[in-house]
Amino acid sequence: MADVLLTVRGITRRFGDRTILSGVDLDVAAGEAVGVVGPNGSGKSTLLRCIVGTDDADDGEAMLAGRVLDERRPEIRRDLAMVMDDIDFFPDLSVVEHLDLVARAHAQPDAEEVVNVVLDEVGLMEVSGQLPSTLSSGQRRRLALASAFVRPRRLLVLDEPEARLDVDGVEWLGRKLLAEKAEGCAVLLVSHDPALVERVCNRVVRLGADAGDD
Repeated sequence: MADVLLTVRGITRRFGDRTILSGVDLDVAAGEAVGVVGPNGSGKSTLLRCIVGTDDADDGEAMLAGRVLDERRPEIRRDLAMVMDDIDFFPDLSVVEHLDLVARAHAQPDAEEVVNVVLDEVGLMEVSGQLPSTLSSGQRRRLALASAFVRPRRLLVLDEPEARLDVDGVEWLGRKLLAEKAEGCAVLLVSHDPALVERVCNRVVRLGADAGDD
């Protein structure tokens, strides 16, 4: 197996008397995609937030390349790109300005070229001069994905990236994630799309009543 980039051990999260996650372990290697699946309320999104440090686990830890994974730390942000459901855009910046700022803030070499390539890939070139607030929900989802793909990254963490994408968008996303794997990126993916999971993921972690690791 390739080098393990993401190591998660014993992640536990409680809300009051309810335990949402209990001792979750998983590894994701370079060039590998691991899917997290399960019914609504099983803790899939909570797990991702605990892993990247936007939510505090009650127990357990996540490590990226041997370092405690906290997306607020500069050394982690250099290696991590993520798409969560609550992403914010800069309201006064156009699509291209937003992506250019994200790329440059994360020290992306050749930021202008990378942004143009990603705009073309996600199908937003024609609306690149518009403000995010003027986009459709599907276009905003593509912008959220583009915000991850303009960053340097060794690990992609994606929470339902297919949400609000049309059929062509999901097809593109599958191709993109396969290309990310081929370039050695590790992918951790929460999805409700079985076809996308089957196409992209090497292994699946199940949360909830049928929990397990396939």
